[in-house]
Amino acid sequence: MDGLVIERIVPGSIAEELEIEPRDRLVAINGHRIRDIIDYEFYAGENELTLEIVKPDGELWEMEIERDEGESLGLIFPAPVPAQCGNKCIFCFVHQLPRGLRAPLYVKDEDYRLSFLYGNYVTLANIGSADVARIKEQRLSPLYVSVHATAPAVREEMLGKRGIIPILEIMQELAAARIAMHTQVVLCPGINDGRVLEKTVADLVKLHPLVASLAVVPVGLTRHRKGLPRLQPVTREYAAAFIAAWEPRVRSLADTLGTPFLFLADEFYIKAGLPFPPLAAYGDLPQVENGVGMVPLFLEEASEVLARAKRLKPFRATVVTGESPYHYLADFLLALARKTGVDLRPVAVRNILFGENVTVTGLVSGRDILAALKGHDLGGMVLIPDVMLKEGEGVFLDDLSVAELEEALGTRVVVVEATPQGIYTALI
Repeated sequence: MDGLVIERIVPGSIAEELEIEPRDRLVAINGHRIRDIIDYEFYAGENELTLEIVKPDGELWEMEIERDEGESLGLIFPAPVPAQCGNKCIFCFVHQLPRGLRAPLYVKDEDYRLSFLYGNYVTLANIGSADVARIKEQRLSPLYVSVHATAPAVREEMLGKRGIIPILEIMQELAAARIAMHTQVVLCPGINDGRVLEKTVADLVKLHPLVASLAVVPVGLTRHRKGLPRLQPVTREYAAAFIAAWEPRVRSLADTLGTPFLFLADEFYIKAGLPFPPLAAYGDLPQVENGVGMVPLFLEEASEVLARAKRLKPFRATVVTGESPYHYLADFLLALARKTGVDLRPVAVRNILFGENVTVTGLVSGRDILAALKGHDLGGMVLIPDVMLKEGEGVFLDDLSVAELEEALGTRVVVVEATPQGIYTALI
């Protein structure tokens, strides 16, 4: 049966007044069948609505509603179940996961709806004409598209799938319909760099401003690649050479287009040990959730926090991080300790679960934290950045909970927002 099962009703809302209840199913609005939350948002925008509700016992209710402009119906629905990915990408992180992690981590989603709703990147390799028509009709913009290469043969090699529609054809159709897109390239040395990347960038520039940004991010390789294609990691030397070659192009495109367009992921600069461009070079940070401009933003916010930090009651705290941002965090904590009088000790967690090539903070496991902190004088508390945990559940990638970590360490554990202000607020 089509429709959306209602999860919750907002108290005091129109829905509560109409005696709509959780477990009821919304099947139509103004005669339009409802398939998912996007249909609901699209068709529920009118002030005069006719809802068709099916009760758990099968009884059909039809109700007419008149409401004020902007007044919510008060219906809360669960998140959509994602469509599964049919690709076999040679760099897919899910294929590189060890056994024993949370079951949802092994789910590969490829759903343009989640791209629109949450900013998930999709390849559009499994999209059909009906999906494209819906995107255009319902104005699902912006979308976040994993391009990887515009050369069809290279893209097919990278996605592990033959006979797919060339990505430029789909993107040109979406751009013609004024659908905005943010794009990314996962860079695999020797495969989609060099002339392949030059073509990809040139092709996407032609679709600007509908293609609003392009991020190049280095491939992430774990130690669990048995039976998978051999890929070359982005080394310190490669990252330095890549920045030297492409930073001038980044600046040139920004000048030509009048706005930043091409972005190199923070990981390139971290690996190369080179200074970052100024924060202004990242524009309005369209790719920050993709690890682009995150460190420059941290450094800018650190300066602001240090300028207004006050003296606090002395105590000792340990701050946990991944290996990539360690030096930037350590410099901030040293300066913050001088301003506040708090003894702050950063600890970089070596990633045993995924291997030495994985150094970002968000992929640190609970048991690796335990291993890293063993034997340390942790002081009165341990600060854990929230990006290490599953949102809303308080568990790490390996299902260790914050409470279990706290018990094992014998020290108070505080989860903080992974920003300078988040750390300072926790200390206060």
